[in-house]
Amino acid sequence: MQTVEDIILSSDQRGISLLRKYLQKEFCTKAAVTVLDNPGTVIITTGFYIRSAGYIETDGPPGAIAIGRALNKLDYRVVYVTDKYGMKALESIAEPSSIIYEFPILNSEASNILASNICNEFDPSIMIAVERCGINELGKYSNMHGQDITPYTAKIDCLFQNKITSIGIGDGGNEIGMGNLYAQVKDNSKLVRFPTTIEVDELVIASVSNWGAYGLIAAISLIKNQNLLVSAEEEIEIINTLVGLGVVDGMSGKPESFVDGFDLDSNSKILQNLHSFLN
Repeated sequence: MQTVEDIILSSDQRGISLLRKYLQKEFCTKAAVTVLDNPGTVIITTGFYIRSAGYIETDGPPGAIAIGRALNKLDYRVVYVTDKYGMKALESIAEPSSIIYEFPILNSEASNILASNICNEFDPSIMIAVERCGINELGKYSNMHGQDITPYTAKIDCLFQNKITSIGIGDGGNEIGMGNLYAQVKDNSKLVRFPTTIEVDELVIASVSNWGAYGLIAAISLIKNQNLLVSAEEEIEIINTLVGLGVVDGMSGKPESFVDGFDLDSNSKILQNLHSFLN
């Protein structure tokens, strides 16, 4: 019988599904239970800088917003945290009741102080990262090609050092949370050269990080007996809105309505399949 995990790991083009055996079989359900066990305020972070474009990519923000909308319906207070490259994008698609916080690009000491202050201010019960670059063993942030994007990446992963329950969603190995499988990513030549060391309490992997976000929502929906997923039409509207602002496909680096190389029709099939699964 097909599972949520089967759906979000389908059409794998980078080898992320090879890591599945190192996680609990129903890792989405495990993450969903963790989210629901921690009601209150959720901090959601996203926004991955693409060097060739000078802006963020379409993978991440749609998934982050979808989670925010779902948890807002469950009475969570939603706080999005991104850097200057993600602010305009999130402001264009976030629900009006949410808070959007800009984390500036600072040195490590200042970033750690700010992260502590953010946690004190918002008192989050849980934090979720969707396709957000995490620092690696070299103390840098690297993209899928091993290129250094440190000057363009705020150290938002400092938030995840504050002993607050956390979920990470990634598809390549350099995203916050993939530190849980650091050794396995390092040994997989199909994935990134410089994996992150940032760990989380529960990790969700997917062929595309947005799909992982939808998988988490689907698992929450099953537990709550309430379909909290955005529709395929809503996702297309979100992506087109982002592209209109200059957000790019992570593969081509161009502002076009693709997500990690998948066109809108191919991309939407995952949401459609998850909706069918819930029904």
